[in-house]
Amino acid sequence: MATGRNLKGLASDIAEGFVVVNPIILKAFDAEQLKLFHVTLQRKQNEMRAQPFPYGQIDLIRKRNLRLQRVYNAISLIKNYARERRIILI
Repeated sequence: MATGRNLKGLASDIAEGFVVVNPIILKAFDAEQLKLFHVTLQRKQNEMRAQPFPYGQIDLIRKRNLRLQRVYNAISLIKNYARERRIILI
């Protein structure tokens, strides 16, 4: 059912707060797509952490941290969902 999704775009939407990941959304993914989605979110997280830190700009720091928090929460939810379904992500 989840074929044809742009996972990189979905990861960006999650980081921006347009999409919220929950178990109902994850039911649409099969095991291989869930693995790819997990890897895509990890890449997005690494990409955001590689950007220069905005020292002294509180608003930008807050936005950066919120994006990282959303992606981290999505990754954690995927890990727990995969563990319950006995899907090996790595």
